[in-house]
Amino acid sequence: MNKVKKLTTVFWDFDGTLVDTNEVILESFRATYMHYFGYTKPVDYITKFFGEPLYSTMAREFPDLDVEDPVAYYREFQKENADRLVKDFPGVTEVLKELDRMGIRQYIVTSRTRESTLRYLTMFGLDKYFIDMVTCDDDIRPKPDADPALKALSKAGCGKDEVMMVGDGLYDIKCANNAGIPSCLVGWRITGDTNDNIGDAVWDYSAETPEELRDLLIGLTE
Repeated sequence: MNKVKKLTTVFWDFDGTLVDTNEVILESFRATYMHYFGYTKPVDYITKFFGEPLYSTMAREFPDLDVEDPVAYYREFQKENADRLVKDFPGVTEVLKELDRMGIRQYIVTSRTRESTLRYLTMFGLDKYFIDMVTCDDDIRPKPDADPALKALSKAGCGKDEVMMVGDGLYDIKCANNAGIPSCLVGWRITGDTNDNIGDAVWDYSAETPEELRDLLIGLTE
């Protein structure tokens, strides 16, 4: 178990944690299956690989295609439907504001592209709360590997006992485990927890609501 000694920095996952992209991700996968297969797959099947790098998912789900094709179709569908399907999580903005007011440094660690992350952050006016981000555009191995968290640590210049990785899925938690930093699993999530390579992930803290997360993080600054 990894515990926070005194919190100075928070690493946020993006999808399903900061912004409610659940519906746009689900619909993008369903549309991609329909486009290439003529049928779609159930929600509980798709949510099992929420948080997995997109190229890994597409290579497995569409093994007979050039992976660039389903990736491009998925991303274009998501871009065209974002305004309709992407929503904010009530209470999360208030957490970001409070941490910012307290001088807690905030970074994003995501498997999404930098461009789409910035686009969605800007939609809800959240970009001003973050110093920097680590995305799939960085030349690193993706979650659940330690690289994204270690890259963020390098950017932040903080110790491992000063930071919390906050996420909605076991890819986030396993990334934190592999990097040796504390993690918190949030309760407003729909991700599945059955992926074999992350099933042993262990979170150090949990928070069911944004308000509970706020109180937890503030308490760890003392």
